[in-house]
Parts: sequence; C-alpha cells; structure tokens
Amino acid sequence: MGESLELTSRQMESWSASDIVLWALDHYGDGLWLASSFGAEDMVLIDLMCQKTPHPHIFTLDTGLLFPETYDLIKTVEERYRVSITRVVPELTLEEQKARFQDALWQQNPDLCCQLRKVMPLERFLQDKKAWITGIRRDQTTVRAASPIVGWDTRFQLVKINPLARWTYRDVFRYLVAHQVPYNPLHDQGYPSIGCVPCTRAIRPGEALRDGRWAEKEKTECGLHQ
Repeated sequence: MGESLELTSRQMESWSASDIVLWALDHYGDGLWLASSFGAEDMVLIDLMCQKTPHPHIFTLDTGLLFPETYDLIKTVEERYRVSITRVVPELTLEEQKARFQDALWQQNPDLCCQLRKVMPLERFLQDKKAWITGIRRDQTTVRAASPIVGWDTRFQLVKINPLARWTYRDVFRYLVAHQVPYNPLHDQGYPSIGCVPCTRAIRPGEALRDGRWAEKEKTECGLHQ
C-alpha cells in the first residue's frame, strides 16, 4: 500500500485540492473523515467537501479549552452547510484532569495535556476509520515541509490525505474571500493559527505563522502530525 500511495501522491502534485477531495471520497466513502480545528485551512476543506457530498463526515477535537469564537464558528458551519459536526472529547473532564494531575496542566506539562486532550481521543476515534483529511500545509513548519499529499499514517494506521499541502496562507484566504466562506474572526486579530485558549496568542511583527502556539516553549506541535 505504501508504494501505491507514494505514486498516487506524486501524481497528485498537479491536481487541484477539489480533485483530491473528490478522489478521497470516491476511494474511502463513509470511511473518510475530515479533521477540523476550524482554522482557515479547515474552512476551505469543509467548503470543498460540502460541494462534493451532501453528507460529509467532519469531526473536531473538543478539548474544552477552545476559544468562544471557535465554538461560535462550529455552530455557524452546522447551520450554513446543514451538517452535524462530531465532537471528539477527552476521557477526562478539565476538573478530573486537574484532580488527577495538577491545575493548568498545559502550563507545566503541555505535552501531557495535548496527549490527554487531543492525541488519545484521536487515537480512539480513528480506530475504525479508513482515511482522514487534514489541513496541513508544507509552509506551516519545518516538520510539515515534507508532508505528502496522500500517504500511510503509521501512527494512527490509516490513510492520511492533505489536499492543501501545496497551498500557502495567502492561497487559503484567497479562496475564503472568493467563495465567501466564513472563518474565525481571530484570524483578523493576528491569530493565523488557533488552538486552545491557554496555549495560543496573537503573533508579533516578524514572527512565523505558528509562533503564537505554545509561545516561549520549545513545543511546536500538539503531537497529531509528528
């Protein structure tokens, strides 16, 4: 499967994101799920998927720590596209996490917090799925620079598809504006990358697009795409 996906990925380098999404739907059907944090890239993918199928499978990792603007956008998406977003939640509530570990775990041990509230819930959710779509772009970080358009996800043991891998941040917003797709208003307030409230801030002049995530810490990824 690996060699076949590698060949397909190379062929897709000249495909449009829309064609990649359609290919994914044709190949994996109901086993295909779009992972959405409701950032700008994910809004593009939601719009593309809803153009291709009346019943897209979309889920979000609801850590309980998302921005109010993010929760509002989820409601907007459900109303505009007439879809139901699946909320994938951690086993522990925030209060249970505090009691078992410590208060504000994201400050002292952000890796463990992401493991509990993102990675482990995702592992459980993807167990019976065939493929997942993400909004990864190669220009986001050095870790993501070599991301294939489609490949085998060895961590979660299913096919991973990145239709926007070749896109830039500017490409994303060109699409959103051209197609009048709603997006998180925090993007217009200096938040190009939006995660959980305690671990996200607006970027400063000269900073990279993801420098507002886990700022002042060595951490650059939540662990979902490593």
